[in-house]
Amino acid sequence: MSFRIAILSLIVLAVAVYAWRDWFKALCGLIVMMAFIEHPDMPKSLFGLQGLNPWNLLMCNILLAWWMGRQREGLAWDLPRHINLMLLIYLGVVIVGFVRMMADRAYMDGLTTEYLISEHLINSIKWVVPGLLLYDGCRTRKRVLTGMISILAVYLLLAVQVTRWMPASTAVSGASLTSRARKLLMNEVGYSSVNMSMMLAGASWAVLATLPLVKRRKYKVLIVLAGVGVAFAQALTGGRMGYVTWGAVGLILCLVRWRKYLLLAPLVPIFVMVVLPGTAERMLQGFGRAAVTGKMVIDDYEVTSGRSLIWPYVIDKIMESPIVGYGRQAMLRTGLQDRLWRELGESFPHPHNAYLEMLLDNGLIGFMLVLPFYGLVVVYSMRLFVNRHSALYSAVGGVSLALVLALLVASIGSQTFYPREGAVGMWGAFCLMFRTSVARERRRAALPRQPREPAAAEPLPQFAGAVVPV
Repeated sequence: MSFRIAILSLIVLAVAVYAWRDWFKALCGLIVMMAFIEHPDMPKSLFGLQGLNPWNLLMCNILLAWWMGRQREGLAWDLPRHINLMLLIYLGVVIVGFVRMMADRAYMDGLTTEYLISEHLINSIKWVVPGLLLYDGCRTRKRVLTGMISILAVYLLLAVQVTRWMPASTAVSGASLTSRARKLLMNEVGYSSVNMSMMLAGASWAVLATLPLVKRRKYKVLIVLAGVGVAFAQALTGGRMGYVTWGAVGLILCLVRWRKYLLLAPLVPIFVMVVLPGTAERMLQGFGRAAVTGKMVIDDYEVTSGRSLIWPYVIDKIMESPIVGYGRQAMLRTGLQDRLWRELGESFPHPHNAYLEMLLDNGLIGFMLVLPFYGLVVVYSMRLFVNRHSALYSAVGGVSLALVLALLVASIGSQTFYPREGAVGMWGAFCLMFRTSVARERRRAALPRQPREPAAAEPLPQFAGAVVPV
């Protein structure tokens, strides 16, 4: 056993034991561990058993501690009925897609039943569980802040790892940036450069959204530096869709609330070209290619990394079963991946477009059942983000909005709507946002009707023996 594995084992054991004293703090520790869960040193299984690993064992322990703890505290599950319903429908789509996959395993001969159950059913559910526990546990302002810090800590630690393995010198050349990012981020951090780019694109703005929480200038400076640091790490990932996502998320946040910063928008491209020429080169790859005639053209294949070539095939397959789709892993099971390899010489196990994947797997029915949930998250997050009477409301809404927008924008060129490792922080932010929204509505209902939302300093209502956060 290596030294790092021994240290990890001791940390997991300590957190597991502490969970029986305070399951909520242990849960926050579990979330922070997501920054290292894909690291090569993190054991993926123990004793050769699928799914038996330190993170899963710790989560099971925390679940037991949570169940016993909430019984003692007398807490009630108070997530609004319509949100519960949408989550159950989301779960239903995942389960139905999985069952259809298991009933027809064409082109899946090399994959065991245990692997399919673990990867495409259990994992699609378990990555949401920490967020739901956050919702149930964050009954006070202090816990909301602790939960938010643990979520942002994941992205900050990932950014540190990226900058460790991707030195600033790689930002000089687009080719060097791309080749090094693809190799090192997967081998040394565990997340692909595409996923890492999306995660950090939303996280850099999420960090900046917490600025209203602090009053002292030195703390504001630290938050700005942290946000810039995460953005710099994102630039080093070489993920072009992530670059587009970063710009789109920032623009939307500015349009929603930070309008005065729109004046700085024209300076961003200039800054990138001067300070990060490799990032600019990577972003513009495929633009301005010289054709045979000498005319400058755009190389669609290079700009989209081959996606524009395969998307027509995916759309054609969707149109063959537009209502119900084909079930989970349809790209593989319908033979589409094999066909792309035979006809185009391209190996795409995924449509590289989350919207097309949802339509291919679950049809219009699944698409129309799942996407409204994300629309609801956007609306609720915006309501909190624009709140000018409570710094906590604004910060929680901003964090949630930044992370969900990052997924929705990046899904045009990659990603998936099936919950996975990189989405744990995002789902945690969703649930913190729902908790804060519920508290806000209860607080407003408990106070006399006024023309404006009351100031944050007014008395707080109580429920289930706990204080509603402000």
